[in-house]
Amino acid sequence: MNTRNPSRILVIDDENFFLDLLAETLSGDYQVSLAKNALAGLARANGRARPDLILLDISMPGMDGYQTIVELKKNPLTRDIPVIFLTARQRPEDELRGFELGAADYITKPISLPVLHARVRTQLAISRKRSALEELVRERTRELECTKDAIVFSMGEMAEARDQETGRHLLRCRAYVRLLAEQLARLPDYSQRLNEKVIDAFARAAPLHDIGKIAVPEAILRKPGPLSDEEWVIMRQHPEQGRRIIDRAEKQIGSTQFIQVAREIAWAHHEKWDGSGYPRGLKGEEIPLAARLMAVADVYDALISKRCYKEAQPHEIAVQSILEGSGSHFDPLVIDAFAKTHERFDETAQRLKDDESNGDGSGAEPPSSLSSQHIPQE
Repeated sequence: MNTRNPSRILVIDDENFFLDLLAETLSGDYQVSLAKNALAGLARANGRARPDLILLDISMPGMDGYQTIVELKKNPLTRDIPVIFLTARQRPEDELRGFELGAADYITKPISLPVLHARVRTQLAISRKRSALEELVRERTRELECTKDAIVFSMGEMAEARDQETGRHLLRCRAYVRLLAEQLARLPDYSQRLNEKVIDAFARAAPLHDIGKIAVPEAILRKPGPLSDEEWVIMRQHPEQGRRIIDRAEKQIGSTQFIQVAREIAWAHHEKWDGSGYPRGLKGEEIPLAARLMAVADVYDALISKRCYKEAQPHEIAVQSILEGSGSHFDPLVIDAFAKTHERFDETAQRLKDDESNGDGSGAEPPSSLSSQHIPQE
């Protein structure tokens, strides 16, 4: 027994005799709190010092024990607290109902105090072991997610390295995509669609946007100047190549939300809202949402980064160029989100800035305009 930090037990019973009895018999080993009705018990269970175990009577005026455990199990803050019913109801159907509602144990009155102590100890031990196991699972899950992120990032960096890009481009784009998705999620039409899991998939898949460049000849990727028309035909095949690479991975490991999002980003991040993009000339909402976000992230980063044919543009000019692309290059709603978050884009770019010796990537199409000369058609 941990006397320095004893487990907390909440007793909910409308009879003073049982409240006094349980307080007296348990207080030597546990922190005991008492509630004379269901509403008071629910308030205590949901308080700052939540109990580790609840002893609950069934027959109480107003809300009975069955209704009380239903409320406890509905609340994310209390649903995992083990509940032991203490009741005079001895019919098998009453006991069965208690277990069906989620009770950990069922003890009938009159109570054997030694048996009560043993069952309390057992349920607290089970609860501690379950919590330890859940923490272990969470830790292992975090390790697996970190490993997967490292593999994904390495794959994306391998493709970018052939194009003389830097790994920080991938980090920046991942952060930009998350900023845009979180801003869009504030809109009623997107609040359900862009939940935390989906946003996480969008951001984590972003580093694979140019994975198809692995299939582009190095002579084209590293050409120190503008590409010819024939070379651009080959360069513009990289979205389809990216889709094929991810399709092959899907056949090997099966489909997941992450795989599906990665394919959409790799395949469609060069499509344009007005249908003038490539490789398929998709238009409007035919373009997957993840790819629409990636398009803004990728173009912004291209604008503020040094290339062999241009210097890095200031943040303000890059922002103006992207805003001018609303409705033609970019989804207007995504641009509204960008307008609200562009200062955080700048903060991200400064925090993850390339070294002075990097950032001279070639193989990108020289700047051509939507309404000015700023946006590169990579």
